[in-house]
Amino acid sequence: MKVVSTVDFFGAVWRKSSRSGGGNNGSCVEVAFSGQAVGVRDSKSPDSGTLVFSSVQWAFFLRGFQA
Repeated sequence: MKVVSTVDFFGAVWRKSSRSGGGNNGSCVEVAFSGQAVGVRDSKSPDSGTLVFSSVQWAFFLRGFQA
């Protein structure tokens, strides 16, 4: 099943993750918040799509890295 998000991230402020890889490979992800939704995208290819999570899903994701 394909889910299409209707969340609009136009004009959102995107921030690069502090956990993204440094160096020459340019592996970086960006995150933006829009209401109760959180968007995650590849900073090298921002027009290729955005993963969208609810704020609850995002909180669970962050807790996984703090365990």
